[in-house]
Amino acid sequence: MGIVLAIFIFGFIIFFHELGHFLLAKRSHIDVTEFSVGMGPILLAKEHKGTKYCLKLLPFGGSCMMGEDEEATDAPGSFHNKSVWARMSVIVAGAVFNFILAFILATILVGMIGFDKPVVGEVDPGYPAAEAGLKEGDLITKINGKSIKVFRELSYYNQLHQGSDMSLTFKRGDQEETIVVHPQKDEERGYYRFGIASNGYTKGNLFDAVKYGAYEVRFWIKITFESLKMLVTGQVGINELSGPVGIVDVVDNTYQQSKAYGVKMVIVEMLNLAILISANLGVMNLLPLPALDGGRLVFLIIEAIRGKKIPPEKEGIVHTIGIILLMVLMVFVMFNDIRKVFF
Repeated sequence: MGIVLAIFIFGFIIFFHELGHFLLAKRSHIDVTEFSVGMGPILLAKEHKGTKYCLKLLPFGGSCMMGEDEEATDAPGSFHNKSVWARMSVIVAGAVFNFILAFILATILVGMIGFDKPVVGEVDPGYPAAEAGLKEGDLITKINGKSIKVFRELSYYNQLHQGSDMSLTFKRGDQEETIVVHPQKDEERGYYRFGIASNGYTKGNLFDAVKYGAYEVRFWIKITFESLKMLVTGQVGINELSGPVGIVDVVDNTYQQSKAYGVKMVIVEMLNLAILISANLGVMNLLPLPALDGGRLVFLIIEAIRGKKIPPEKEGIVHTIGIILLMVLMVFVMFNDIRKVFF
């Protein structure tokens, strides 16, 4: 069941991404030759107003084909005959729809379980937080001068920067104070911590669900960028990357662990993973790398600045090289996932 859920979640997120491209293409009067739900052999197909709508065998993913990789034609609905701004909107729409989906799911999640304001709960005696003067009920507002909205930002920062000093700004009543704390290693647990816990989740109204739903998406986008930064700087090895196999394994393990606590817990955990994957996919697709939406966007931005198109053959060469390198990376990541899961 966990594997089925993983395929459904991952597939729906990809489908929603392609739906973004499709809707913006239609809005810009760009010809869409095919829009499909699923992948593989076609089960059902119907053509309507020049677009072939397909239901395919494998029940995950989707595609929106509009000839953006082809040379310009004289057809008024050709992708290449539209303004640079129309083409930019279509290219960026996939990632934007991923963020929209993450926000919708996050709003539902917050409505179900509430939100974790960065309010200090229990403070462990003898640990840096207590020695620095933090008390239960203090509202942490900033980490190293950067605003935070949920308690997990504090927890994840500590996980990603084990052993590093942290500047914390907090409010106690009307007073605001900034302290610097150095984490202490918990020998029993084997990692550095500050010795504070969350005050728990708070249920709110619809406005709170929408507001903290947005904070939830913002949090996962920040974590994605932070992880990419650590990958580029060598703080995290390439062996830590995961692809579809790794994602399926994580979803399956999460399902197996949560099912004992009931259906609601399974839904909550699946929503958490869907939000993470959707926000992550949105960020990754906007990276300025050849073959990704972000790489195509770079060429369109250059075109907008210089006032004329990059020769299609030159752009095509760059994207082809990017696709080859991306395929090599995907094979490596898949092999690495299989090694970690099965060996």
